[in-house]
Amino acid sequence: MYRKRKFLTGLAFIISFGVLVNLSVYAEPLKKVIQLEPAVKVDQIKEDNIVLPKPRLKSNLSIEEAIARRRSRRLYKKEPITLKELSQILWAAQGITGQVGGFKLRTAPSAGALYPIELYVLLPKGVYHYLPEEHKLEKIKGGDLRSDLAEAALGQQWIREASCNIIITAVYERTMAKYGKRGIKYAILEAGHVSENIYLQAESLGLGTVNIGAFGDVQVQKVLGIPKDNRPLYIMPLGYPLHR
Repeated sequence: MYRKRKFLTGLAFIISFGVLVNLSVYAEPLKKVIQLEPAVKVDQIKEDNIVLPKPRLKSNLSIEEAIARRRSRRLYKKEPITLKELSQILWAAQGITGQVGGFKLRTAPSAGALYPIELYVLLPKGVYHYLPEEHKLEKIKGGDLRSDLAEAALGQQWIREASCNIIITAVYERTMAKYGKRGIKYAILEAGHVSENIYLQAESLGLGTVNIGAFGDVQVQKVLGIPKDNRPLYIMPLGYPLHR
């Protein structure tokens, strides 16, 4: 009995070791996640995976003042914004604010808490996807594509001249799975909630932005390298305004 147990134990070890060896051979290498200094300028960012600085929950500007000051600002200074500022904007747009049961709540309301909205950030050195639950950026495409995105948006130069651009897309199928065709309407409404959060947070930070809806959907998808089920709804250039 003892010999049988010893044999089975040894056999289990050999099998386990073999599985680990096979996994080490075939598993993809883990992508390194980088935590940059909050003050780093967005034009210097080139890493593949970036942990964003923790957002703040207090500011010197009241919500009433931000609403009163809100403007569509298309002209920007050449100075790039910081990673800390970009982090705050992305959190205001789609950041996690709490949890109820199995649902993680975000800064913008969503029909059925289905969250069809996806955010992409076009930086001078690549396209990044925002991951709200981890509050980080994941690079999906390299290169400075601001001119290409501007061309896809009928030549609107503020896209090219902005420090960065946030592209709001929606996966309609997420809301349609519960609400049918009406789910498309709910997703579009949600994009409006998200964009207003970006507007108000930009004002609070002394930044400028504008909603852009005039563009070719397919062209924008190709520039960003995003799936066809990610429908672009808004492009929002972001930078320090030339005039206030």
